[in-house]
Amino acid sequence: MDARSLKELLDAVAQGSMAPEGAFAQLQDLPFADLGFAKIDHHRMLRKGYPETIFCQGKTPEQIVAIVTEMRKRGSTVYGTRCSPEGIQAVLAAHPDANRYELARAFSIDGIKPEPLDGIIAVVCAGTSDIPVAEEACITAELMGNQVDRIYDVGVAGLHRLLSQRDRLLKARVIICCAGMEGALPSVVGGLVQCPVIAVPTSVGYGASFNGVAALLGMLNSCATGLTVVNIDNGFGAAAAATAINRVANGLLQ
Repeated sequence: MDARSLKELLDAVAQGSMAPEGAFAQLQDLPFADLGFAKIDHHRMLRKGYPETIFCQGKTPEQIVAIVTEMRKRGSTVYGTRCSPEGIQAVLAAHPDANRYELARAFSIDGIKPEPLDGIIAVVCAGTSDIPVAEEACITAELMGNQVDRIYDVGVAGLHRLLSQRDRLLKARVIICCAGMEGALPSVVGGLVQCPVIAVPTSVGYGASFNGVAALLGMLNSCATGLTVVNIDNGFGAAAAATAINRVANGLLQ
């Protein structure tokens, strides 16, 4: 849809010849920007409430910069995950105003922000080694408009550390719980709270943890009712799911 067509659509709404719902349905299907090696979905904000995220792993620094540059043309907030140091340096060279999140292996550039959401998303991790995945979840949730409470290094090897944070857990609308090794922490958290708990197995652990498979299977077989599990190291996916829950609670379901 070109600028003229968009103006005609907006005029039709203003004149009452088209319902806003009909215009919104058409806007949802606006075309993408084709860079040849990537197709940029400029209108994900309309459908999801937050813009497209760049998954940088496997992309060259040049490809990442080209995607960032295209996204900025529309004023969108830009967010890249799983970005190598070389990729982040290339982005910073081309866009010096970019924000770097070293622990999360991510970057962002401020733009049109999603609507701020009420309610707290608590991000809990078992040990310090789980923090990179937890930080990916935190940064993602914050950029999607959420308030985030970080509760770190409260694994079951020292259960009193978790119990000392119970008041903070009970204030959360959604909890994201990251753990490696045997992945027991989400089961314990799930038994303490009423809110949704999203478990994130991490690839932290010795050989028999199989790079997170042991934690994944432990979480999938949890006896804590209502526990939801995402893929290994998928802090981004957990934050996106938590945001969807929080958007419903905020009355923003389309």
